[in-house]
Amino acid sequence: MNTTTAEETALEYFHRGFNCAQSVFAACAGEMGLSEELALRLSAGFGAGVGRMRGMCGAFSGLTLVAGYCKGNLSGVPEEKEKVFALVREQAEAFKCEFGTLTCRELLHLDENTQEGARPSERTQAYYDARPCERCVAFCARKAAELLAAQEGL
Repeated sequence: MNTTTAEETALEYFHRGFNCAQSVFAACAGEMGLSEELALRLSAGFGAGVGRMRGMCGAFSGLTLVAGYCKGNLSGVPEEKEKVFALVREQAEAFKCEFGTLTCRELLHLDENTQEGARPSERTQAYYDARPCERCVAFCARKAAELLAAQEGL
């Protein structure tokens, strides 16, 4: 999967109403041998800053899931764990350089004291215009495709 295809596919998912984590992870599902359904289910709770708590960006969570596929440990050996942790930290630095923060609430400029309802916002042009989410989804999908391409080259 090339980076352009990954971005386009992730944005298609996002425009269909899937959350940012689902959009990034499902765009890469086939490359990881996962069905679309499984990828959407596994990543569903990570959207909107994990469970709509506005913590870590959901698009970055989707990228983190792909990083786990690429470098995740299959043992409890500390050196094995560090491989995925180092990769995630590297991707986090790239994301922060691009967007300034990993935190959904800060990306959306939401007041710390404002409690949003549990309902997702309607996807209108105003929704897309007011948020960096499309850019975050495209960026993370591109990074995920790069990780997967590097994995294939091993």
